[in-house]
Amino acid sequence: MTFDSTLYFITDSSTVPEEQFLPSIEAACKGGATLVQLREKNKSTREYINLAAAVHEVTRRYNVPLIIDDRVDVALAVDAEGVHVGQTDMPVALARKLMGPDKIVGATTKTVPQALEAYRQGADYLGVGAIYPTTTKVVTILTSVETLKEIVKAVPLKVNAIGGLNKENIHVLKGSGIAGICAVSAIQKAKDPEASARELKDAFLAL
Repeated sequence: MTFDSTLYFITDSSTVPEEQFLPSIEAACKGGATLVQLREKNKSTREYINLAAAVHEVTRRYNVPLIIDDRVDVALAVDAEGVHVGQTDMPVALARKLMGPDKIVGATTKTVPQALEAYRQGADYLGVGAIYPTTTKVVTILTSVETLKEIVKAVPLKVNAIGGLNKENIHVLKGSGIAGICAVSAIQKAKDPEASARELKDAFLAL
């Protein structure tokens, strides 16, 4: 599946009131998000599926692929466009086997060897970071921009930087060769997610 990873919005429902969650995703899509990842660490399987189905209704309206974090079963249940796996999640090769050849499979990597392994196992894109400390509840280990550049050169995949990125600090990514950026708080916690998504995308495209 062809896709654009320029602005990859990763959700965090813990940061907004429940009634604002779906509207914030719609706002991000209006603002130019090109991929949306639903990331839920604490919901039951049924809750995750129900929420994913509701989110998919939104993303489909804007022709934005929906990626499900970690859970291949949830991705299959709602016919999401893809799944993203981390280093402690299901192996990329198994996720690819279960999802099939026409779905998107992404992987988190922090080193060149991890990136090469993800590529060999069939990943379509890589999320690399964290570039900066993050305010999300996910435990992160910082990755240098130099390592990011090495990963870009090592694999023929779309590589996205992730971790604490906003329009004021993404200048450090200039010349890195990445395909796009991932954002969580910069969009989800913004008073105007649509405007924030648009400004972040414009800032990246101007690098």
